[in-house]
Amino acid sequence: MVFPVGDDNSDRRLFPFVTIALLVANVFVFVVLQGMGANEDFTMAYVQVPAEILSGRDIETAPAPKTIRTPEGDIQVTDPGLRKTPIPVWLTLLTAIFMHGSLMHLAGNMWFLWIFGDNVEDDMGHVKYLLFYLATGVLASLAFVALNASGEASLTPCLGASGAISGVLGAYLVLHPNRRVSVILLRMMVDVPGYVAVGIWFLFQVISGVFDSSGGGGGVAYSAHVAGFVAGMILAKPMSMGPVRDEADPLVVLRRRIG
Repeated sequence: MVFPVGDDNSDRRLFPFVTIALLVANVFVFVVLQGMGANEDFTMAYVQVPAEILSGRDIETAPAPKTIRTPEGDIQVTDPGLRKTPIPVWLTLLTAIFMHGSLMHLAGNMWFLWIFGDNVEDDMGHVKYLLFYLATGVLASLAFVALNASGEASLTPCLGASGAISGVLGAYLVLHPNRRVSVILLRMMVDVPGYVAVGIWFLFQVISGVFDSSGGGGGVAYSAHVAGFVAGMILAKPMSMGPVRDEADPLVVLRRRIG
């Protein structure tokens, strides 16, 4: 697994207002509205639940013991239960992508959004980028609904910006495959092309999803990550403002070297 620490922004034309606004919104929701994850009433009211989306009706459940299967063994936890949703249930497809399950969940998502989001926003413009972000987030959530449509899985809550940020990464792969990305790989800092940094991440999601579907568990919606990524790849060029800049173009390389 590679960990990105930055990329080349020397040719960025627009200040990333929307990317920063999304960062602030996600942090505000988690810290203030979710109470750093302690406010279960808020979280379980606005989280997205497949059974609610499919039926169109609100579902409330009582807290109860639950067993989570992990590679290390079964873990006994308390399911907080679903709370009454004060908005139409289909709107939770949007509210859920601004909530997170933990501080580390939030930090990881926001780090990837900060590194890769500004470049995609620069290609699409502020308004199209916001629409793109929300669309890929919703499409990722719908994929989770489709794959958890029956049985006990249909009551599994899904939350987090991962689907939308996966869409951003998919767009980055299409729009900036050759952009230099600084990553930590085997405890070393190296520069790799965008297709390597993002491609390895996507491969990890696919492999993890295969193991997860066979019982690995762990609470990560890998199916939503993969769906968001594919949606981002498909929507990237149609939603871009104009011709995509090619980092491999000799003129672009020369311009960067000059200044």
